[in-house]
Amino acid sequence: METKQSHITLELVSMTTAEAVDLVIWGPYFTKINKIIGETAGVVRGENFALGIQSLNIKTLGGYPWNESDRMPEFDIFRQGNDQNMHPETDGSVLYRIEAAKPTGQGSSLQAYCRNRFKERIVEDFDHDRLIAPAYDDGGVTGSKIAIFGCPVDLSLETIGMIELTEGLPHPLIDGKWAKTSAQANAAYLITAFTEETVDHAIALTKKAGLKYLYHYGKTFENWGHFDLYKGEFPNGIEGLKKCVEKAEAQGIKMGTHCLSNFISPNDPYVTPIPDLRLAKVGSSVITGDLDATATEIPIESPDFFNQMKNNHLKTVMIGDELIRYSSVSKETPWRLMDCQRGAFGTFVSQHKAGTIISKLLDHGYKVFLTEADLTIEMSRKLAELYNETGLRQISFDGLEGNRSTGLGTYGESLMPYTWFNELSADLKDHLIIDASRTTHFFWHIYTRMNWGEPWYAGFRESQTEYRFNNQAYFKRNFMPGMLGWFRMTSETTIEDIEWMLAKSAGYEAGYALVADMESIAQNGFSEKILQQIGDWEQLRLSNSFNDGQKLKMRNNSKEFSIQRVGEGSWNWSEVFSYKFVHTQKFRQPGEPLFSTFNLDNPCREQIMQFMITASNCDIHLVSLEIDNYKTIQLPVALKAGQILRYTGSVEVELYSSTGQLQETLPVDPKDFLLREGAHSIQFDCVFDKAEKESEVKFEVRLTGEIEVVRHNGS
Repeated sequence: METKQSHITLELVSMTTAEAVDLVIWGPYFTKINKIIGETAGVVRGENFALGIQSLNIKTLGGYPWNESDRMPEFDIFRQGNDQNMHPETDGSVLYRIEAAKPTGQGSSLQAYCRNRFKERIVEDFDHDRLIAPAYDDGGVTGSKIAIFGCPVDLSLETIGMIELTEGLPHPLIDGKWAKTSAQANAAYLITAFTEETVDHAIALTKKAGLKYLYHYGKTFENWGHFDLYKGEFPNGIEGLKKCVEKAEAQGIKMGTHCLSNFISPNDPYVTPIPDLRLAKVGSSVITGDLDATATEIPIESPDFFNQMKNNHLKTVMIGDELIRYSSVSKETPWRLMDCQRGAFGTFVSQHKAGTIISKLLDHGYKVFLTEADLTIEMSRKLAELYNETGLRQISFDGLEGNRSTGLGTYGESLMPYTWFNELSADLKDHLIIDASRTTHFFWHIYTRMNWGEPWYAGFRESQTEYRFNNQAYFKRNFMPGMLGWFRMTSETTIEDIEWMLAKSAGYEAGYALVADMESIAQNGFSEKILQQIGDWEQLRLSNSFNDGQKLKMRNNSKEFSIQRVGEGSWNWSEVFSYKFVHTQKFRQPGEPLFSTFNLDNPCREQIMQFMITASNCDIHLVSLEIDNYKTIQLPVALKAGQILRYTGSVEVELYSSTGQLQETLPVDPKDFLLREGAHSIQFDCVFDKAEKESEVKFEVRLTGEIEVVRHNGS
């Protein structure tokens, strides 16, 4: 047997110098350990052998100090199409980071470093060319610690778990099992607004959907910073929320909520009436003249930190206990802040002497302030106190990148959840789900999963679709549970849209969050069916009931699938062949046909054609279908804009409102809609009630493929 050499570079970096130490590994069967690169988890894998690096404390950063700010470069895996092409020049995306592991021409590089932070530095970050990174005493490079391990590929995750326990790293659990290996780590959950009065209904909806996690997404807090509960939803404060949690727990439901990390709203006590000195600052100067209480121009010694406008959303400075907003900086000396609003955000207008320090506060596009490290720690403890007192067991740390305001880079991003986690009770740590929209090498140990993909930017199937699905390869190679992000159910969401998402969830073995307010659920006429389908798909997914071939098919974004319950613990699973057409109003010479001809293929057995006709933006009547140029079917029904005519193979065609409310039925003969296997043509026509060129009707035909029986594992 030939033994081959694999070349690994291990880089240990202290402050601004980097020394590479060649680590040569000998072993059979592999030439390079870079078949799979876990860039965040810090593990590289060949055919049989894995080598990993783990930072053993929060100040030891996975990666290399590409930037003085310790912000890790990110790369666009989708644009480059190659998960091994990682270069800092692609910094600026929101996707993946060059961290603890990366491929090289010779094999793989495992990287970690620690920075001496005893002195204040000026860095680039937050779209500022000059930003003060305050001095921070964490012991410096002394105490920095890493673990290097090698093991068979299939023991990689188990080995990291052993390192966590041995070295005292965070090791959160779900029902007493390590979250990274728990089947519940990527459980789907319902996001909805509820109050002390409506919590029972929210719990009932969660149970009806077969889910075990309910996530509050109303106005949870009066403010960001102190995390005071919003009286409009929790009038009894901590006790009120605690009772909500206890009600849910009694019915097997765990509760959680959303957190915008270290964002501080201007109405928070950290800002008003006396601002906290630990609010993050871009930088400081001094005023060059005395200020009375009426001055609207402020003379400053240097404009350097005040005239950076790319990320300057609140335009706020601090002098003593007063906050002041300004519109601009003078274009020439003597430098002045112009058009100043004194006593901003409810602070007190004061007089200030020449030579007094004036600081530009760092802010964020959400119109919030940010924190220095000590204030991040204090806020984290306040948030942990809320969880300990109420029993909440799920959290999403949104906006963790805001914690780079500490001047600690990715270290700062981990600081808030790390402090929060360490302050939690042992009971909470025994069942806890922590997610975020991003991660870092050290944060990997703390959080359960990364769950990002937002529903606000396009339709149900279109919003960040490519990002959601392409994320799954990143999750898999970094030992992260699969998650697809958030999907929003409205009053007009269809069963077909929901099943499209559920099939993708099953195919990728990935959870998701369903955002649905109670009003939309009540208004949607398909809600009962939708909630039932969510529960059925979820129990089949979590029990690993679909085989590998089915999962592979369901990962195809262009395909649709459906399940139908046929008995206790048994479902029919099939691909659905969906043909979507649009019929537009035509304006032609007299006698010329106005119908549209659509072609489709029935891929398998003879079956009844199912269809949906939607009057998109117009009123229509006298719908007719002619199948294969010989069978004409008249549907004497009128549809108003937004209404949907559905046929599912029964003896009736059903007319629904845009929100799924049944309004009328029309008898039909199912035999009229029989399609043999093979190619077919359908001529579609209708009468438009108004002569408008943009009038259109959507016509969708749905045919069922071969049926396979899926049985619940354990049934």
